[in-house]
Amino acid sequence: MHSRSGKGALRAFVAALAVSLGITSASVHAEGTLRIAEQFGVVYLLLNVARDQKFIEQEGKKEGLDIKVDWAKLSGGSSVNDALLSGSVDIAAAGVGPLLTIWDRTHGRQNVKGVASLGNFPYYLVSNDPRVKTIADFTDKDRIAVPAVGVSVQSRILQYAAAKQWGDKQFDRLDKLTQAVPHPDATAAVIAGGTEINAHFGNPPFQQQELAGNPKAHIVLNSYDVLGGPSSATVLYATEKFRNENPKTYRAFVAGLADAARYITQHPEQAADIYLRVNNAKIDRDLLIKVIKDPSVQFKVAPQNTFALAQFMHRVGAIRNEPKSWQDYFFSDPATKDGS
Repeated sequence: MHSRSGKGALRAFVAALAVSLGITSASVHAEGTLRIAEQFGVVYLLLNVARDQKFIEQEGKKEGLDIKVDWAKLSGGSSVNDALLSGSVDIAAAGVGPLLTIWDRTHGRQNVKGVASLGNFPYYLVSNDPRVKTIADFTDKDRIAVPAVGVSVQSRILQYAAAKQWGDKQFDRLDKLTQAVPHPDATAAVIAGGTEINAHFGNPPFQQQELAGNPKAHIVLNSYDVLGGPSSATVLYATEKFRNENPKTYRAFVAGLADAARYITQHPEQAADIYLRVNNAKIDRDLLIKVIKDPSVQFKVAPQNTFALAQFMHRVGAIRNEPKSWQDYFFSDPATKDGS
């Protein structure tokens, strides 16, 4: 739970973000401008490559537009959702959990829906405590870092795993052990050891850094095992208003993402260099290339295997509106027609 002071700080940050981008929630949005909120990790590589290679701008020219793209880096689904609803950004990048939360919250009003997937990545819950081999081994002494408590996709997958372990009525059994910590800070804590954070539900490349950097670090949970196979944990979403009022910009953005997906698949080493450059990252290049080339990682824009988590969230009351299929919370577009 966020404290009142924490919420106030978050509102102030979102307001400052709006000022820095030169907009307000009431500002008139014209075709050809695009403001994107991203987060940390290789799961955002599609955005990194699209940014570096100017794919969105190139696709915009095909639509007769000179697109100007502004980028903001946030941490956690809560702050990303607040930025989107405040009008500070047009496209939000976060987990499927935050997407479902904001889809439910805006149903019948702003009608936020998914735009595309950022690919399929296994997310690992990593612990540096040899005693913890499964989620059933966590005790009140343990602390699990997640990007946003309760709302992040890591938190939702952990809840889903808890429901499978102890039943739906105890889906939030491990919530009290979670703390909101940005991925880079959580990774440093797991590698160093000796802090109250002894576990981290992260994403690539942070989870690989932990496993390589601390001999005691090991995988407690794999998101693919919980969700039943490869799945799109991180996605992009927008309001219905933005999509309807900016069709050319929207099409150029999705097309630019598809260009980025093809580029990464064909040029994994160059994509790794782009990630290092865009993020000023300190990760070992060989480890990063290994992550990108991992057969369990798939770069595609069509969402995959998201519906089971959506059904779970409705079943336990995390969302009020029941989705009948994945298409209820994603916009209908040719690029994502083969989703699930």
